[in-house]
Amino acid sequence: MHRIFQTYLLILKWFIVLCLAGMVVLVFGNVVLRYVFNSGLTVSEEFSRWLFVWMVFIGSIVVLHENGHLGLDFIVNSLPRPLRRVSLALAHILMLYATWLVVVGSWAQVSVNTRTYAPASGLPLSMFFGVGLVFGISTGGILLWRLWLVMTGRLDRLHIEDEETAALRQAGVK
Repeated sequence: MHRIFQTYLLILKWFIVLCLAGMVVLVFGNVVLRYVFNSGLTVSEEFSRWLFVWMVFIGSIVVLHENGHLGLDFIVNSLPRPLRRVSLALAHILMLYATWLVVVGSWAQVSVNTRTYAPASGLPLSMFFGVGLVFGISTGGILLWRLWLVMTGRLDRLHIEDEETAALRQAGVK
């Protein structure tokens, strides 16, 4: 299961790279077309906006997995272990609720916009709002797994240490 999830994250990272490359090509190409050839692609602005939104949501999944979001780790990590576990559990429950709201809202938007099409590209707008479902399902799984780790006592610190720091801690060097 771990290997499947790591493959999924690798696919997401490559998708982010492709979104960024697509945005650069579309925007730069449109600038060149406008200033050099006095023409442009009408779909360029719309599609680059879609790529940006997808890149941000997919990037949020990767950053959540890598525990890279901004936070006040030093406050939570300075609490005694029982309070730390309670605060981590409460934080994960609140994040799951926010994720649930994103999923419900995205599902409503996808349902409403299945027969509505973007003006320039003609693509269904449900594809634009569908990223919320991908985001919600992915982050919901990550958050549920981490909540399980918190509840079973296997995760009690916000910052996940790298191998070198963990080895130093085991050796008694801080």
